[in-house]
Amino acid sequence: MGDSYVHPGIPDRRSAARYLWWLVTSQRGRVAAGATWGSVWMIGLTLPPYLLSRAIDDGLEPGNRAAFLGWVGALFGVGVANAWVGMMRHRTMTRVRHDAAFRTVRVVVRQATRLGATLPRRVTAGEVVTIGIADVIVLSRTLTITGPGFGAVVAYLVVAALLLSVSSLLAAVVLLGVPLLAVLVGPLLGRLQRVETTYRERQGALAARFVDIVGGLRVLSGLGGKDVYAGRYRRDSAKLKEEGYRVGAVTSWIDALGLGLPALFLAAVTWLAARMAAQGDITVGELVAVYGYVAVLVMPVAFFIEGGYDLSRGLVCARRVIRFLDLEPEFADSEQQLESAVEDGPSSPAPLSDPASGVSVEPGTLTALVCARPSDAARVADRLGRFVPSDATWGGVRLDAIALPRIRERVLVADNEADLFAGTLREAVEGRRERDEEAITEAVRAAVAQDVVDGRRHGLDSRILAGGRDLSGGQRQRVRLIRALLADPEVLIAVDPTSAVDAHTEAALAARLRTARAGRTTLVTTTSPLMLERADTVHYLVGGRVAATGSHRELIRDRAGYRALVSRGAEDEPGAEGRRMDLGHMDLGHMDEGHMDEGHMDKRRMDGSRTNEPGPYEEEAAR
Repeated sequence: MGDSYVHPGIPDRRSAARYLWWLVTSQRGRVAAGATWGSVWMIGLTLPPYLLSRAIDDGLEPGNRAAFLGWVGALFGVGVANAWVGMMRHRTMTRVRHDAAFRTVRVVVRQATRLGATLPRRVTAGEVVTIGIADVIVLSRTLTITGPGFGAVVAYLVVAALLLSVSSLLAAVVLLGVPLLAVLVGPLLGRLQRVETTYRERQGALAARFVDIVGGLRVLSGLGGKDVYAGRYRRDSAKLKEEGYRVGAVTSWIDALGLGLPALFLAAVTWLAARMAAQGDITVGELVAVYGYVAVLVMPVAFFIEGGYDLSRGLVCARRVIRFLDLEPEFADSEQQLESAVEDGPSSPAPLSDPASGVSVEPGTLTALVCARPSDAARVADRLGRFVPSDATWGGVRLDAIALPRIRERVLVADNEADLFAGTLREAVEGRRERDEEAITEAVRAAVAQDVVDGRRHGLDSRILAGGRDLSGGQRQRVRLIRALLADPEVLIAVDPTSAVDAHTEAALAARLRTARAGRTTLVTTTSPLMLERADTVHYLVGGRVAATGSHRELIRDRAGYRALVSRGAEDEPGAEGRRMDLGHMDLGHMDEGHMDEGHMDKRRMDGSRTNEPGPYEEEAAR
């Protein structure tokens, strides 16, 4: 499994069947070993009936004790050998399945990393989880057909050959009967694919809704929307249950036929062999052998049916994986562009401009962006950070003319939804490179996060859970800010960096952020008066466009809409959450039950931006 972990290879995405074949060919040696062990094991199961028939005909019936003991000893030896072969087969096939699972997980994770900011816009978190767990398990089970499945075919041919030495009629019945059993199950396998596809789609959608509820539970409770989402989850869960019943109905028929048809076949062949023995066409020992051969044949037939079942489900899951792998980033440099002489960006600090909104960020300044709808500010941040196609420029050069790696090295968009990975607190804030203790201490102080470090038993070496689930919202926000400050980018775009902290912490953070970023270009999106007071320039956006530019005091004096937007925080309690809800960080006025049907519960999208109606502050500004 080490090879799949280090480099999974390039998957074949032309079809679901080709993807499964890629999983097979990526581990040819292991699959060949599994097929060999499976074949030897299956053939070994056919030997005991033959040895038993010899013990009866050569030893038991004529009373030859030596022959009888010899055949019994051989029977015991074959049983022990086959038990060992069975263990080797199982061990090898376990490795085959695990390799396929890890290989798929690696390509899915690699694709998720490649998509970057495109991922949450194109695929829900629940869909990724479903692919990375449920679909991977099903795909790995499908590769069982390469071992016992292949061995079942060999055993089928061997049993037919052995029966041919006993009776051509019995051999013909087996040769024709086994394929007929597989044909009878075929229509059910086709139906299974259809119902399984629908079930998987609903399962992914329901998982996405569950992730939304968990991620926005606190916000939903404050808005009174928890019951709405819970009701929708119950309805979707009921629909998924109905689809599960359909899948279960088809599966139960397949399982029933997988056990019942081989049993009926065994009875039919045994009855025919018994009549032949009664008529003297075959010996008693041969009758026992025929019974043993056909009993052994029950297992290959069951593997045929089970293999078809696993293959049908595997094709469904492979299609979902391929659909995910076929997604392309919304905005990325091609390999040819990266290899050519692409612009590296301005050689010295330069203005960063977004023509779509009219926002211009002067080098070396702290600029603030204020608007009633957080989504408008988020769109500006995405354009200036080159996460979406735009006409944004940097020093007069279009961002899409600059190599993407250069932009990522020099421009950082610090989003409140940025992931925190499991590990130590130090690892969470250091990023890609190790930092010295002094730099970390300065960043912790600038982010007013010393209490976060001191509150952990082992300080920076304390472990945190994935997503920072063991941290509060304000602590997570400051840990992300530490990471952004340690990266020390030439341009820092911070989206709502103080939305989850109290007023006292916010005041200290605003002052220290300005000091820490002195001489560097910084853009913050906020409606906090404490942060706006520290800004060199404030852009006030209405409808996604700059309506006014100036200092915080100038805009407070001259713009009624701006004053109404940012001054509301001063009238509320100093607690962060209540004040933030009123400040417009999360304008949810349009989010009635109908609008709570789709989308994630992150603050950049829960802002009423689904409608084209003007917000209350925009109406006032227009007046």
